[in-house]
Amino acid sequence: MEAIIVAAVSPAATKAVSFLVDSLSQLLSENVELIRGADRDFQRLLDEIEPINELLAGDYAQLKSNNNDLDKLFQNIQRTVYKAEDAIDKFLIQAKIDEANFFNKIGPFVKWNNNRKIAPEFGKILEQVTEIRKQTQQVLEKTGIQSSAFQPGETTQPQGPAEEDVEVVGFNKPAEDVKERLCEGSKDLDVIPIVGMPGLGKTTLSRKVYNDSSLDFYFYHKIWIYVGTSKKPKDILVEIVKEVAQSNSKELIKDKDEDQLAHIIRDFLVERGKHLIVLDDVWDTQVVDFVKKAFPNKKSRPRGDRIMLTTRQQRVAEAVSARPHYLENLSKEDSIKLLEQRVFANKRTCPIELQGYRDGIVDKCCGVPLAIVVISGALRGCMDESEWRVVEENVGKHLINKDDHKSCLKFVETSYNHLPQEKKAAFLYFGVFPQGFDIPAWNLIRLWVAEGLIKSGHKDSEIEKVAETYLSDFASRNLVMVMQKRSNGQIKTCRLHDMLHEFCIIEAARISLFQQVYLQPGVRVFPSIEDPNTSRRLCIQSSIPYNFIPKDRIVQHVRSLLCFSSDQKQIDLSNLDVQLIPSAFPLIRVLDIQSLIFEFSKMFYGLFHLRYIAIKGDFTIIPSLFRNFWYLQTLILRNDDTNTSSSTLEIKEDIWKLLQLRHLHSDLPVKLPPPPTTTSNSRTSCLQTLSKVTPDSCKKTVFAKACHLRKLGIEGKLALLLGKERGFDSFQELRCIEKLKLLNNDFSEELHLPPHFFSLQKTLNKLTLSSTRFKWSEADMLGQLECLKVLKLKENAFTGKKWKPKKGSFSKLQVLHIVWAGEWETWDASNRPFQSLTHLALISCYDLKAVPHELADLPYLQEMKLTRTFQAVSSAIEIKNKILQRQDPESSIKFNLITFPPTPSTN
Repeated sequence: MEAIIVAAVSPAATKAVSFLVDSLSQLLSENVELIRGADRDFQRLLDEIEPINELLAGDYAQLKSNNNDLDKLFQNIQRTVYKAEDAIDKFLIQAKIDEANFFNKIGPFVKWNNNRKIAPEFGKILEQVTEIRKQTQQVLEKTGIQSSAFQPGETTQPQGPAEEDVEVVGFNKPAEDVKERLCEGSKDLDVIPIVGMPGLGKTTLSRKVYNDSSLDFYFYHKIWIYVGTSKKPKDILVEIVKEVAQSNSKELIKDKDEDQLAHIIRDFLVERGKHLIVLDDVWDTQVVDFVKKAFPNKKSRPRGDRIMLTTRQQRVAEAVSARPHYLENLSKEDSIKLLEQRVFANKRTCPIELQGYRDGIVDKCCGVPLAIVVISGALRGCMDESEWRVVEENVGKHLINKDDHKSCLKFVETSYNHLPQEKKAAFLYFGVFPQGFDIPAWNLIRLWVAEGLIKSGHKDSEIEKVAETYLSDFASRNLVMVMQKRSNGQIKTCRLHDMLHEFCIIEAARISLFQQVYLQPGVRVFPSIEDPNTSRRLCIQSSIPYNFIPKDRIVQHVRSLLCFSSDQKQIDLSNLDVQLIPSAFPLIRVLDIQSLIFEFSKMFYGLFHLRYIAIKGDFTIIPSLFRNFWYLQTLILRNDDTNTSSSTLEIKEDIWKLLQLRHLHSDLPVKLPPPPTTTSNSRTSCLQTLSKVTPDSCKKTVFAKACHLRKLGIEGKLALLLGKERGFDSFQELRCIEKLKLLNNDFSEELHLPPHFFSLQKTLNKLTLSSTRFKWSEADMLGQLECLKVLKLKENAFTGKKWKPKKGSFSKLQVLHIVWAGEWETWDASNRPFQSLTHLALISCYDLKAVPHELADLPYLQEMKLTRTFQAVSSAIEIKNKILQRQDPESSIKFNLITFPPTPSTN
């Protein structure tokens, strides 16, 4: 286990210096002609900044976090590095523009002379960097510590457990008590508050109950809503309308007040079964009062609807219910069990020589699960007695004060201080997302890369794999909760506990990593941008009806504008003058704005530094604006759901000029133009993700250009690719494809799997088919894909009554999902396929008579889920019983059968 690192060296300053070193190194190696005339200045700057980078890369256990001189030094480093970075960015864009200028082509001296004009500005920056390098070395030398460079070859940490997979110690009895009130209590509307101090596990207990599949038998619909301090009753009611009336919610909520929204909800609920609504983190009784109004509660027709809520405040709980559920601290026995479970991963108990420290830590955590969990993350897998002693002493300094919820932050700080220096800024970045937000892992990783928060020295897909190890490490240290996992076991979505989120906000503000911009409740004056020299990232965390862009000045230092809504849905920036973005933030790199109606030409003209764009608006054509987006890495296009005029999105030819673009995501299928054939554009694209594109975009020339694709989604008329006598030969150009989705929406022509499909067999490990209507006899062709591990067949991907895979087929397949196979009756597995299968899900396979009994003999099968697959349930139970009879009780792999609707013998 690494030595404890006191949070003294600012991760923001460290990342800024590291990013600048990486940029300078790349600039000097790849743009020799572009920087001719200024290359010596860039090299001098690199020579001065590299020693600072090496000094900041070390682990400084002896530095004290309350050292004012250090704080001033790191702020000075940060400001100066930002100035250098701004100067480089401005120079590069001007050099790119000059490169295309006719006079520069015929007179290279003009370009060389223009490049030399940066000398005075760089001269001042060089003087400042030289002085900072001397100061940094002097400060660190006083401690007697020598810097250590970043050691590569970090091993991948195991994926963290999904929240529903974690055994919640000491919560079984409370969970049963709450479930009894939900399912067997009064027939009238009942409110069940779960109340307790921060960190006791109110949300965890609620999630445990909410995710219990037995509740699906009692409630027609379950709805989970995060409330927090910023939401008003109307916001909550709007979310409920969107849940109960998903198809036309936009029209229903327009111009409605709270009472009208409650009436709309009541009209929907009265015609349906009873509902459970969970309100997480409630601070005001008014929210509950308005939600209660939305329920039909006639005494003549009692329904048994329920509202479950979590709150820190006893007055709120007692005001809404005569019987609140008070969550108690864990007993010492359960505290020890939780600590050992998290530190030793259920493999062993605490060694005798460590039990004294264990007991001391548990006593000082006072039975608060959050404190135990975050301390466990710092000790995970540790067997070193000296490390346990240090942790116990550190915890002992900060006893939990039940009257001061911020005292619990000290326990978070302990685990944070154990993080390697290069990971701290990436962890604090979680704070840019709203509290209670389920964060998509793929999007978080894209943002980390664009923000320069991942250690330099990696290129292309490698840097994203490093980012995945960062996220896995945070999960294994119990710093983030894994909400969902992918079928291959990787993290899909994650969330930060409220207390850790608060820590990230406070620490990020202290080191100027990012600034939140939001309106305080009841305050009409918009907050200003604090210290524009260090506010690199502005995070809009709630709907703001005012124009936050300064009209009278340019904020060159701002690199990121992230607009997230606190309700995770949409953000209202209807009054935002998007034309001001380029003029106010000319060097911006990350732009993530939801729910905007804008003109592309006005929105993006001049934003040449962008590395990440995520926008939502009403558009069907992306015009020719990309020609100057030389650095763009990720483009995410979310179409406004009010737009029904088109089912595709058209992008112009300039997309192929983005030679650094790696990821293109769109919720509408994108129609890609063929790449230009000129020799100047012969370089292959860096594209790794295309999700989604139209079938007619899948030309040989397109895939030859994007030959490094790893993930591809295709939606539309698949007959263009898979129809009779149609070619799939363009896919032979894809050398690295790992994940493929084929989504058909046209049934005018019969589809077939062509022979060329098997050009993918050396790399393809995940395949999703939807509405393709292949014959089951063709499914054997998929069984030949030697690397296929995950197969998802949806919406009649295959048709016919019988499927009998060939012997030895699907030998590497681990996950099989079949959703709605309409005619499927018989599944014959007598040839013993699927020898590596671990997870099977059958959903809405109404006519399937039985699950093959041969599956009971599969050596690795861990879980089987049957949802609305009624006829096959009895055979699944027989398979479960057979597996359990032969399974070793001490085995770490336990077979699980889940059916819905649930049956007592399976769940």
